[in-house]
Amino acid sequence: MAEDAERPQGPAQQAPAPANRPPAERPAGSTQPRPPYGGQDRPAGGSRPPPRGGGRERRGRPRYYPRRKVCAFCVDHVTAIDYKSVDVLKRYLSDRARIDPRRKTGTCARHQRMLAHAMKRARHLALLPFSMDHILQSGIDVGGRRNF
Repeated sequence: MAEDAERPQGPAQQAPAPANRPPAERPAGSTQPRPPYGGQDRPAGGSRPPPRGGGRERRGRPRYYPRRKVCAFCVDHVTAIDYKSVDVLKRYLSDRARIDPRRKTGTCARHQRMLAHAMKRARHLALLPFSMDHILQSGIDVGGRRNF
């Protein structure tokens, strides 16, 4: 027990390392004290400097908030999407004959699933193209764009 009381406990009670240590134990460049933070004084409390321009008022154009897209099928109270209505289905195909995602078209999840199912049926019956090659061969106008 007496040995424990004499031994230093933790980093706060340890004695500082002597300055006359051999060079092998001394870290490189320890002969002089380290310069302060970046050659300047460290900011108080370690906080970041304020942003340029203050960050309070914004001048110029107001921020752009895109209008939320609404499902066209929900607006029209559509309960089923028919695979034979090719004109409707073409609007939701990209120029490469891929099904456009919900984030681009604005359709809800329920109608997007119905739309994909109807498109796949129409593709099997050759009403819609499967790929870009089919568009080029048939000359079908997809998505309101002209393809040659």
